Amino acid sequence: MRQGIISQEVNGRQDSAGAAGEDGRRRRVAVVGAGLVGSLAALNFARMGNHVDLYEYREDIRQALVVQGRSINLALSQRGRKALAAVGLEQKVLATAIPMRGRMLHDVRGNTSVVLYDPCTNQCLYSVGRRQLNEVLLDACDKLPNIRCHFEHKLTSAKLREGSMEFRNPSDEVVTANADLIVGCDGAFSSVRQQLVRLPGFNYSQEYIETGYLELCIPSKSGDFQMPANYLHIWPRNSFMMIALPNQDKSFTVTLSMPFEVFAKIQNQDDLLDFFRTNFRDALPLIGEQQLIKDFFKTRPQHLVSIKCRPYHYADKALILGDAAHAMVPYYGQGMNAGMEDVTLLTGILGEQLPLDEALALFTEKRWQDAFAICDLAMYNYVEMRDLTKRWTFRLRKWLDTLLFRLFPSWIPLYNSVSFSSMPYSQCIANRKWQDRLLKRVSGATLLAAILAGGAIFAHRFI
Repeated sequence: MRQGIISQEVNGRQDSAGAAGEDGRRRRVAVVGAGLVGSLAALNFARMGNHVDLYEYREDIRQALVVQGRSINLALSQRGRKALAAVGLEQKVLATAIPMRGRMLHDVRGNTSVVLYDPCTNQCLYSVGRRQLNEVLLDACDKLPNIRCHFEHKLTSAKLREGSMEFRNPSDEVVTANADLIVGCDGAFSSVRQQLVRLPGFNYSQEYIETGYLELCIPSKSGDFQMPANYLHIWPRNSFMMIALPNQDKSFTVTLSMPFEVFAKIQNQDDLLDFFRTNFRDALPLIGEQQLIKDFFKTRPQHLVSIKCRPYHYADKALILGDAAHAMVPYYGQGMNAGMEDVTLLTGILGEQLPLDEALALFTEKRWQDAFAICDLAMYNYVEMRDLTKRWTFRLRKWLDTLLFRLFPSWIPLYNSVSFSSMPYSQCIANRKWQDRLLKRVSGATLLAAILAGGAIFAHRFI
């Protein structure tokens, strides 16, 4: 062994008869990225009897004083709940989650109105803390003897064909490791995906939108929330918006999303306060002027990227999941849920006992169209949240969808199908297009009937 290079050996006995490969050998699986999707994937691979090494470039989130770089709360919906239930963690997570039953819209005068997500069956989203959820998943990983966690290990190179990897640890040492299967759950800027991009036949595209985001905070007051807690709060302002999700500590995480050119016009404290007094007058006293100034100017607005790629696998050697496979803008609240659904789908396919290369190819075949669909839906929902929600046409369509859903349960509104079902995302879009076509025909027929009736009445008067 060369000086400064550490080799990690992976050993372990077979834990279950149904584990590992079709040859009965226990597989060595390396999961790169110990976030929400990575830790969930590690749990599922380990529960199938494989030996799993879970690598994370950051420190153990359970030991960190401050977690940088990611929103502290998330919206958990049906797809994520299903994935958590499969590993016995759903109820533990929901026990501390905050239900959000609809959107509370704030206009420029500070007036509010509520649009429920599901007035018919009362389904809701759940606000969960990213750190708390990640800790629950990592604690579950620690309970399985065939999972080993390696924190502060940054992947620097990988040879997918050989299954070899090199990491760098905090001591600046090169750590080498080998695996039968490398699974990249390392986010939108995935190092594993970078290796796949180099292979022939791999398609990749990314799109940065002209909107950035910046996180603020509405603190608790006298130990309680300053706004109604069981809603996702939205301040829609045509080309920009602000949203707020409740936290377990009675605060709200506030996300200000605006075109970069609007951010650029705010140069100093007076510009900022004038901007908020004009656009978010009811939120300003809740945030506090000094806290707003501090939070706004302490960092730059962050970029948002949407990524589509395929295939998600290479032979029987490598696979990407979650944001590494399909990063999306955060406006449908489906990033985490879609990533967890990746794991649900993959686990089901692996349970069919196909040869691994066939199983991974089947995963790509079944997933890529739905992944592309939710990336597109996330883009659309940003327009809906910042602009359409305050239009009467949106309210009318929401009312009509609710009425038809109540009368005909097979009429599932788009938002319900995405957030409160496991309907494939591409089918959600197809379902909405079918509904749109039907409503256009009905409205067209109704208009024609009204014209004919009016013409008949007019003619009758002059006969």
